[in-house]
Amino acid sequence: MLEELQLRNYAQDTIRHYLRAVEDFARRFRCSPDRLGPRHIREYQAELFQKRKLSANSVGQHLAALRFFYIRTLRRAWSIADTPYPKKTRRLPTILSQEEVAQLLQAARTPGERILLMSLYATGARRAELTHLKVSDIDSQRMVVHIRGGKGRKDRDVMLSPKLLTALRTHWRFYHRKSSTWLFPSNYRKDRPIDTKTVWYACQQAAKRAGIPKRVHPHLLRHCFATHLYEAGTDLRTLQILLGHEDLKETLIYVHLSTPHLNATASPLDSLALNDKPPGEK
Repeated sequence: MLEELQLRNYAQDTIRHYLRAVEDFARRFRCSPDRLGPRHIREYQAELFQKRKLSANSVGQHLAALRFFYIRTLRRAWSIADTPYPKKTRRLPTILSQEEVAQLLQAARTPGERILLMSLYATGARRAELTHLKVSDIDSQRMVVHIRGGKGRKDRDVMLSPKLLTALRTHWRFYHRKSSTWLFPSNYRKDRPIDTKTVWYACQQAAKRAGIPKRVHPHLLRHCFATHLYEAGTDLRTLQILLGHEDLKETLIYVHLSTPHLNATASPLDSLALNDKPPGEK
C-alpha cells in the first residue's frame, strides 16, 4: 500500500493517515485487512460513528483510506452502495476580529512564537506549509513568499508584508541561523524544520495568555487572513489564488463570514411597524 501511495505521489500527511487508518481497521478485527470484506467495513464504519463519536468528515477520511487499500492495493471492487460515504458536515469556522488577532500576537510567549503567528496571519499559509518554508522562499525583491508543495502538491505565491519582512530579518539576526536553509529550523536539528506541533502549541498558549475564549488554532489564522482581506475589498478570485483553492466553492465560505456583508442586509423584522410597549401594557 505504501508503494502504491508513493507511486501516485500522495502527500506525506495523507500517506501517514491512510496507513494508520488501515492499521486501525486491521487491529479492530485482529486480522489481516486483505481477509476482511464489506461486512467488516460497515461494522467498522458504524463503530466509528457510535462508539468513537467521530465526525462525518473523519469517518469519510477513514473510508477513503480503506477504499484506496481495496481498489489500488488489493485490486478489488468497491461498492459505494454497500459502504456509502457519510454526508459531510459543513460548519462555519470561528473568526477573530483584527483587534483579537493583535491581542493574540502581543500575547505570544517568545519572539520566536510571535513570528510564527505573524507569518500564519500575514500569508494565510497552512501549518505544514509554514514549517516547510525555506529562507530562499522569501523573495524581498518581488515582495512575495513562495509556498512550495502545498495541498495537492501545488506551488503558489502570496504577498510578503513589509512588517513581516522586517520582523523576519530581526528574528534571523538575533538567532544567527544563517547555517540553516529552513526559515524556521528545529531547535534540536538545524537541518530540519520545526515540528507542526510547535506551531499549534504557540497558538494555544498565546490565546490562553490573551484571554481569548474562542477555540484558537493555527488554521484559524488562515481563515482570519482570508476573511479580513475579503472585508477589505479583495475579490474572490484573488482570494482563491492566495489560498491555493482548486475550486472557487471553497473560497465562497468567506462571503458568509464577512461581517460588513452580513450587516449590510437588514432583517425583515426592522421593517415592521410594531408597538414598542410590552404585551398587555396600554
